[in-house]
Amino acid sequence: MAPNQILVVDDEIGIRELLSEILKDEGYTVRLAENAAAARAIRKEARPDLVLLDIWMPDTDGISLLKEWAVSGLLTMPVVMMSGHGTIESAMEATRIGAFDFLEKPISMPKLLATVGKALTGGSVLPKPGLSFVHLGRARVIVELHQRLEQVSRLKTPVLLTGDPGCGFELCARVLHLRNTPWVAPVDNVWLAENPFEPLNEARDGVLFLQDLQTLTRAEQKGLTQLVTKLEKFNVRLICSATQPLVPLVEQDRFDGQLFSQLSGLTLRVPSLREHAEDIPDIANTLLAHMVDGTEVPLRQFGVAALNALRNLDWPGNLPVLRNVVKTLALTTHANEITADDVARVIKEFGLDAPEGSGAHAGVPLDMPLREARERFEYQYFLHHIRREEGNMSRVAERVGLERTHLYRKLKQLGIKPSGKTDESSSS
Repeated sequence: MAPNQILVVDDEIGIRELLSEILKDEGYTVRLAENAAAARAIRKEARPDLVLLDIWMPDTDGISLLKEWAVSGLLTMPVVMMSGHGTIESAMEATRIGAFDFLEKPISMPKLLATVGKALTGGSVLPKPGLSFVHLGRARVIVELHQRLEQVSRLKTPVLLTGDPGCGFELCARVLHLRNTPWVAPVDNVWLAENPFEPLNEARDGVLFLQDLQTLTRAEQKGLTQLVTKLEKFNVRLICSATQPLVPLVEQDRFDGQLFSQLSGLTLRVPSLREHAEDIPDIANTLLAHMVDGTEVPLRQFGVAALNALRNLDWPGNLPVLRNVVKTLALTTHANEITADDVARVIKEFGLDAPEGSGAHAGVPLDMPLREARERFEYQYFLHHIRREEGNMSRVAERVGLERTHLYRKLKQLGIKPSGKTDESSSS
């Protein structure tokens, strides 16, 4: 059995070498990172079994890196925070985000080894996370939907989620689910006709999530009507989803009008992928990272052109189809980087085509002079990142890999007027 691999992240070389020596003597494999950038690169290659992460680092502090991993779905290994200036607040913040434990420097050898052993034992059963709502992106329609979900999260009113198949109903319902309370999501709705009160005890004080209301038979609708009358008694919040408008079904006498009235008092629509296409590259990258981390696929990464090609598709099947396309790409490409040619090959197998008559790549017509095509692409590219970072030019410069002065010069050439926002630190 291969030894556990531990990543030590600390900007002080003496501490890195000391911890490395101690851990190697105990039979562990150790990798070292002097800052957050190096830690990101190592984490991108593979998942270490444990990370010892210093809080105070010059480029990005450890709490921020921990939060970054948590948000991106990469916090799938136990992380023990280290600090020579540790405070209760830092420890509580790190634990809230997902840190396994907190060590205060100078670290004693017995305390280090005991914590490492405990973390590796407990961390070995960490679940492999899937997508959560935060991974749906930062487009305006997604941000506004999240605001509405948060706004009604403390209510007990039944919620009806509507939208296309695969758009992320469960991710939305999870936002409404309070931590440490039951979550019950039956795999089908047959029980509604036979014993409509069956899941109420299990879901007491929590959430009952029912999907595909449009498929309910008359008997199942009757059972659901009975179940609704008992929700308050069991303190259960009912969240339902439907991929077909229910009003026409009510008008056609295929769905009970009274039941529709009971369930639709709080209705929220979940947008399809095509409505926030700018988020598709990030979603695809997140899906790929999860698959690599879960050893479903070999280590792969997307090229920029491949991500642009994915973004330009309509995605009628939404998230499940996108996930299957990403997995197929990762398993069938011949190189480490997934290319636009790979995407063109695979989407045909899924019956997905680029928008009809576009003759375009990344939204740019291909039958024009190179210089003009390049300028059009750059215009779209920079507008995308300015919107994504909400006009924060420091973050835009960091994301696109340009110095601020070079970035402003480029925007001026393209006729883009920046918002003039600076980074948070400069305003504090």
